[in-house]
Amino acid sequence: MNDTRAAYPDFADPSFLKRHILDTVHFYTPRCIDLQNGGYINSFLDDGTTSDYETKQLVGMTRFIYIFSAALQVGESEEYREAVEHGLRFLREFHWNHEHEGYHWTLKGRTPTDRRRFAYGHAFVLLAVSTAYKAGLSSAGPMIGKVYEVLEKHFWSEKDSLYADEITADWMELSPYRGQNANMHLCEAMMAAYGATGEKRYLDRANTLAHSVMFKLLPQSGGLIWEHYNSDWEIDWNYNKDYTKSEYRPYGYIFGHSIEWAKLLLLLHRHCPQEWLLRQAERLFQEALHKGLDRRHGGIFFAMSPVDGRIIDTDKSYWVMAESLGASAMLAACTGRTEYREFYMDMFAYCWTHFVDHRCGGWYQLLDACNRKYSNIKSPPPKADYHPITNCLTAISAWENMAGKP
Repeated sequence: MNDTRAAYPDFADPSFLKRHILDTVHFYTPRCIDLQNGGYINSFLDDGTTSDYETKQLVGMTRFIYIFSAALQVGESEEYREAVEHGLRFLREFHWNHEHEGYHWTLKGRTPTDRRRFAYGHAFVLLAVSTAYKAGLSSAGPMIGKVYEVLEKHFWSEKDSLYADEITADWMELSPYRGQNANMHLCEAMMAAYGATGEKRYLDRANTLAHSVMFKLLPQSGGLIWEHYNSDWEIDWNYNKDYTKSEYRPYGYIFGHSIEWAKLLLLLHRHCPQEWLLRQAERLFQEALHKGLDRRHGGIFFAMSPVDGRIIDTDKSYWVMAESLGASAMLAACTGRTEYREFYMDMFAYCWTHFVDHRCGGWYQLLDACNRKYSNIKSPPPKADYHPITNCLTAISAWENMAGKP
């Protein structure tokens, strides 16, 4: 270990990772608990000041349920248990459409302002309630099957073996847009549901989604994941053209999504070992780093043009870096190759230096190519630091698994 490395914590130590999860969650609690409207406040400045009291975004709401459930897994606390119950109650009472079923996308206070149904949002509901149930919140149990049935009834296409993306509040009009992002997070959520309940239907669905994306979608785009498709699941190269800043539907090859899929394939490999999962995960991870790694300033660029391979968004996003931590830890555990552990240690050091706020807590959201912040908004909806926390959990399991091997 060199002198520079020695100045950092041991990022592969599970006790460090558990502390970091709790330190990150501590930035949000109790300030995110909305005692007036219920649920959580979704938007904060660097110092923890609230920057939007009323916006309740489904993904932000469920990500808070997730991070408090994760905190319960690594450090039992009545405060976190109450925070999870607080969010589950709001999800049941106000985000849920009691007339048509399904979850509203956005509320102001308790009033729905965007009633559209998104598969992406329902994916995070499934992830959140599954994680809460696994953490011991029995009230989350019935919600797992309930959201699965909504997805099955309205979003799932047996013909395509993929989920549609967007439907009107009355379930009458299906958008022609199809996206990989929702299906990626549904694969993640299905594995979480399986881990919480042991019901094989969830694992089977995760496996089907992985097959569909890797063998139906990826061959259309080459070595990296493409985001946007038409209703026949053919690539739409022009959707949101040049708009890389869309929260859920960004344009370009998004390196972080190829890395995130690498991690998910390895998690699926853990549940149902298949040699192709490991091979494909390595290919995706290596291709994303080959094309997206910033070898001058550190970190990973955000997006690349499909036309000429130019980097069209040089910003560094917190979630991309976090996903590379989970993926590299899993690759180290699955392959035993030291270069993945080295990458993990170096990338965590980069994040520790540039993204982690050591004064106020939490992770900064976005840096420019030279690792400078754009603003003092640390956590707009739907951030909630879900990505750093879930990838610390992934890394804990990877390093503990390696430690247990002879």
